[in-house]
Amino acid sequence: MCRWIAYSGTPVLLSQVLFKPTHSLIDQSLHSRMGVETTNGDGFGLGWYTLDTGATPAIVRDVGPAWNNRNLREVAHHVRSGLFFAHIRAATGTAVQQSNCHPFRHDRWMWMHNGMINGFRLLRRDLAVAVDPELYPDIEGSTDSELMFYLALTFGLTEDPPGAVARMAALVERTGHAHGVENSLQMTVAVADGERLWAFRYSSEGRSRSLYFSTRVDTLRSLHPDVGFLREVSEETRLVVSEPLGDLPGAWNEVPEHSYVLVQPGHDVIRSFRPEFEGDPARS
Repeated sequence: MCRWIAYSGTPVLLSQVLFKPTHSLIDQSLHSRMGVETTNGDGFGLGWYTLDTGATPAIVRDVGPAWNNRNLREVAHHVRSGLFFAHIRAATGTAVQQSNCHPFRHDRWMWMHNGMINGFRLLRRDLAVAVDPELYPDIEGSTDSELMFYLALTFGLTEDPPGAVARMAALVERTGHAHGVENSLQMTVAVADGERLWAFRYSSEGRSRSLYFSTRVDTLRSLHPDVGFLREVSEETRLVVSEPLGDLPGAWNEVPEHSYVLVQPGHDVIRSFRPEFEGDPARS
């Protein structure tokens, strides 16, 4: 599978998050503790929003491993952002190529994913024809992850992200059942619009990949007054990660099974999540 980080809060150099923690994303690219694979070397990607609130996010992706990429170090030590994604890939059947590296972008929206659509080779055609014909030409790669993004866009991601992701997940599961594929969906997904960040944890079998969010900064300051980084960032700063970046006591909280986290100015929320099938009552 893959590993990823989503950061929202005080603008910082990307290197503060990507390289400095003891179990940073770069360390996880070689020594993942919770991923299906220990090594995630099939490409990486960064996506970040600038201080220009009207701009689309910048995306940098490469097929090489993250642990020895000079361009990644160069960017991370010179770019400062208050909302960014970072992803390291372990391919699950599709080609190792730049267009298959995460995150994916459409207008102001970014998307990245860890997991898979089981039986994707069988399901791909039926899923692809469900994409809005006006969006379909923008699909560049061959991954299930990017197709999931464009299905969510088709189902209203820009107006209702939780609802759109729920409808996407329902379509994947319905299509899986039609092809005799059980437990068709495994996902932890991050999506952002430049101001807000959503992170989803769901799987058809109820055994989803790991996902964690950071504790409130004011709480962490009281627990660890000697940690300099906590004095430099605002109380609204949050990270959502595939696995914790270190062993700081009290710093990390598991996202509950079948739920999503919304990180936004003012207050964050955690809500339950399930696929939204036609005719279902409103989701909880």
